[in-house]
Amino acid sequence: MNTELYDLAKKIGIFLRAEKLFIVTAESCTGGLLAATLTDIPGSSEYFDRGFITYSNSAKQEVLGVHSETLEKFGAVSEEVAKEMAEGALKNSHAQIAVAITGIAGPDGGTENKPVGSVCIAWAHLGSSAKTVTMHFNGDRVSIRVRAVKCALEELLHYNIKVN
Repeated sequence: MNTELYDLAKKIGIFLRAEKLFIVTAESCTGGLLAATLTDIPGSSEYFDRGFITYSNSAKQEVLGVHSETLEKFGAVSEEVAKEMAEGALKNSHAQIAVAITGIAGPDGGTENKPVGSVCIAWAHLGSSAKTVTMHFNGDRVSIRVRAVKCALEELLHYNIKVN
């Protein structure tokens, strides 16, 4: 277990529990690592609603309502798709907060415009506009996935303090 991720998840759990909020995750390249990290915390059932792993584009469309036009225009690894994933996760859950991650963890799949390590993350809160960011991480598949989750958790703390 990564203690840095655990500590971040614990802080998020304290915040969510105190605010009586639920969180949902929508993940592609991280394959459930974000959800696993959040649920590593004892008592996480008090604030973790569910997690969606939508690795394929068809899953993103069918489960989260990502529009085919968005996928065609921007690609699966885009802030636009991450935003639609987060919004779809909120619509398909009982949560008030969503985090979505889509990216290219490698070692294959990168392009000149979207190299391996490109990751798009979105944070959405009911009643607020979603926040998105594109990050570029170096390293192997495991380190890219861990860094993506770390970024998502760190920004979640800052983002939710601002919206609540």
